[in-house]
Amino acid sequence: MKVVFLAPSYPPEMQQYTRGLAEVGATVYGVGDTPAAQLPPNVKRHLADYLQVPRLLDEDDVIRRVHQWLRGREVDRVLANWEVLVVTAARLRERFGLPGMSVDTVNGFRDKELMKERVRAAGLRTARSARIKTVAEARAAAEEIGYPLILKPIAGAGSADTYRVDSPQELERVLGAMRQIPEASCEEFITGDEFTFDTICIGGQPVYANVAHYLPPPLIARSVESISPVIITVRDLQQEKLAAGQQLGRGVLQALGMGDGFTHMEWFRKPDGEAVFGEIGCRPGGAHIVDQMNYTSDIDLFREWARVACWGTFQAPTERKYNAAIIFKRAKGHGRITRIEGLNEFMKKYGEFVVEQRLLTPGTPRRNWKHTLTSDGHILLRHPDWDKAYELSQIVADEIHLYAE
Repeated sequence: MKVVFLAPSYPPEMQQYTRGLAEVGATVYGVGDTPAAQLPPNVKRHLADYLQVPRLLDEDDVIRRVHQWLRGREVDRVLANWEVLVVTAARLRERFGLPGMSVDTVNGFRDKELMKERVRAAGLRTARSARIKTVAEARAAAEEIGYPLILKPIAGAGSADTYRVDSPQELERVLGAMRQIPEASCEEFITGDEFTFDTICIGGQPVYANVAHYLPPPLIARSVESISPVIITVRDLQQEKLAAGQQLGRGVLQALGMGDGFTHMEWFRKPDGEAVFGEIGCRPGGAHIVDQMNYTSDIDLFREWARVACWGTFQAPTERKYNAAIIFKRAKGHGRITRIEGLNEFMKKYGEFVVEQRLLTPGTPRRNWKHTLTSDGHILLRHPDWDKAYELSQIVADEIHLYAE
């Protein structure tokens, strides 16, 4: 099995997928813009060959260079797990006549308005929305949909450049901030709890499924600096309150023609219990959610994704043993981290439940919280009881503090 894997070393979690491919017996040809000499050793040892390209996000140039590079060699798969490269991978598959989802299918997971059109056509509930390219179109869509509403890029990922808009005056301000966005989606604002529906699929059917709860919803977490965002995977997926969201998710997979691989969907549970589709990507979620799923079930989904992608089989057990909570911390102040308060006390009391502690150490420059959800590090813990996992996550959020100056 010879596999071209786009971006084998960046973002950093891609290194785990590269490892997974090698461990299931694939010959891995990496394509990235990192100089070969600067590839991490744990990536180099899993690559049979590597092509450095000058601009990884230049689709046409990458396709041309990969085509020249592979001339005379057989390839069985072209794969990508980074949102911005899933269409490039699909175009390469079509160029080489390889199995996998087509460009049209992948666009349904990438273009948020096309996505919603296809999901609506299947009779599934989505937020009312419209594609906008101009200020005039935005104003017209806002008038039709009503306030509050959400504006976000058509091809965005996560909550980047996503805004809640509550009035015509605020709309004008937000449109000014989004001048660099060529296309956007203007959507109905949905009030409710926000969850994920994550899967690894074979032929569009989940062989592993996960639900995680965002606390608070990502839009709030990405708007208020003082918040420590929390995400908790839910051990018990049989709860009645989660049934509609999972049913919705499976319907979305069919509506969009999912093939093999990871998906990451976000959905809302309204106060009346209705499940509303948010968006979905045909790739794994970011912000360490795959690590959380691994800790939830004590398995290695980096390897199992590779097994599915290469051989069409999934071998890991699917028992859910824990609720796994990740808490992202943001330092107070600017400059370098000077101290951490509350961590030692927490570890003495609850350290047995902590599986990762990756807060930035004193002396490290703090990160720009607007540019990364992972902020200034995280603590990842797990517990078989939901209430206890939630309680511990809130203690970390409220009582551990990083300071910078």
